[in-house]
Amino acid sequence: MTAGTVVLILLALFVIFVIAKGVRIVQQSEAMIIERFGRYRATLNAGFNIIIPVFDKPREIVFRFTRDLPDGNKYVQFMKKERIDLRETVYDFPKQNVITKDNVMTEINALLYYQVMDPVKAVYEIENLPQAIEKLTQTTLRNVIGEMDLDECLTSRDTINAKLRNILDEASNKWGVKVNRVELQDINPPRDIREAMEKQMRAERDRRAQIIDAEGSKRAMILQAEGIQQKQINEAEGQKQAQILEAEGDAQARIRRAQGEAEAIRMVSDAIKGTNADPANYLIAMKYLETLSDMTSGQNNKVVYIPFEATGVLSSVGGIKDMLDMSRKG
Repeated sequence: MTAGTVVLILLALFVIFVIAKGVRIVQQSEAMIIERFGRYRATLNAGFNIIIPVFDKPREIVFRFTRDLPDGNKYVQFMKKERIDLRETVYDFPKQNVITKDNVMTEINALLYYQVMDPVKAVYEIENLPQAIEKLTQTTLRNVIGEMDLDECLTSRDTINAKLRNILDEASNKWGVKVNRVELQDINPPRDIREAMEKQMRAERDRRAQIIDAEGSKRAMILQAEGIQQKQINEAEGQKQAQILEAEGDAQARIRRAQGEAEAIRMVSDAIKGTNADPANYLIAMKYLETLSDMTSGQNNKVVYIPFEATGVLSSVGGIKDMLDMSRKG
């Protein structure tokens, strides 16, 4: 092998090395920070990129990864990478103890969703971005929970999430990171507090059950009283209508009886017209006879006294026949 061949081989290897080190293919939603002699030179975006080997070098950034172990625990791993992931990242924080406003030690587990918006700031403005976000979230969470009572913490998760997101987003803006949302997975008070809360909850449920039962009984009594009242009103209305109808029937009967008597008087007057007989005597005699019949009915063992005035009228009863005969002849 001649010297010229060796030189060509070395030159070919150098070209291959330059191409291998100088060509950088960046994936979608990723970025790469390039430094030349330790100074920022450019940001490589997704696609085909070329750098000068030896002179240009990618800057590494620390990323945090969480792995689930078979026993249910989580394994946290920090790793340096040349490529910066621009997608939204889930940060699962370990459980931590915080103290509420009413001095209750509570265990809270939070989730953080953040996204790198400016790769240059994420590399140069903070030394360890995942650790900084974790510590900032922990301190902010302690401050927010420390301003609220335990009951308020358990019922105001949305309020806590909104406060954490606003504070973290404002603080992490300097690092080129945007906090999209914060979620509280678990809020676990101490065991004795949980037992007390369960007793309180059972007592509250019993109280509500008694109130509902009392309201039901009250409503039933009201409905029963209203039913009785309506029944009495209906009965009174029915009696009223019955009395009205009875009075109307009695009045109608009296009118008919009066009409019948008037017709009878008219017929008697017509019958004895042209005679010397007085119709008044006839009518008085008939009334006396009706009264006498009523007095003697059902009085088998009693003595009936006839008034003295009636004797004269009774003496004229015999003349009724003569009066009627004369009327027929006329």
